[in-house]
Amino acid sequence: MRTRDTDKEKLVTQKAIEQIVQDGFQGFSMNKLAKACNISVATLYIYYKDKDDLIEKIGFEIGSRFFSSTVKDFSPDMPFEEGLWKQWQNRAAFAMANPLEVACLEVIKHSPHRDRIMASDKLSDFKEIMKRFITNALNNNELVPMSFEVFWSVAYGPLYTLLNFHREGKSMGGKPFSLTAAMMEEAFKASVKALKP
Repeated sequence: MRTRDTDKEKLVTQKAIEQIVQDGFQGFSMNKLAKACNISVATLYIYYKDKDDLIEKIGFEIGSRFFSSTVKDFSPDMPFEEGLWKQWQNRAAFAMANPLEVACLEVIKHSPHRDRIMASDKLSDFKEIMKRFITNALNNNELVPMSFEVFWSVAYGPLYTLLNFHREGKSMGGKPFSLTAAMMEEAFKASVKALKP
């Protein structure tokens, strides 16, 4: 039986992320991945059962790193505004340091693989932390009651729009764009104003 080569495994993961971002799931295949890595297709099956296994492992790895980063120096018991700002800072730092991985995670989030990845223990723990944070904010009258989808859109939508502009290097109409701390604070203040009673 052939052994796993960690350097080769890292190369496979990196090339898979690049291909998923560039070509989406329609253009992604094990044959193309093997060719990009200069290995045989059989070698891929040392690391992964099949294409779905590969995608889910990559999604879990990126998701785990993202969610660990998101809760760094964060507590669900923080006052709402302070905790939300910490969330913005952590999410922005991860997205700016890992643009390709974040783009890949976005593709995976809009696929059938999402539910299996989100059901993992680590990601379930993250959901519980965030649920506690929101519940505490509601109990402390720091947050206007609203549906989860509306909350998420108002609380994080502006940040992710700015991060997408930053990743693409342009905003509406193709205008050059680079996210600054001042812009992020401006958007944050507007979001908090809409969320607080």
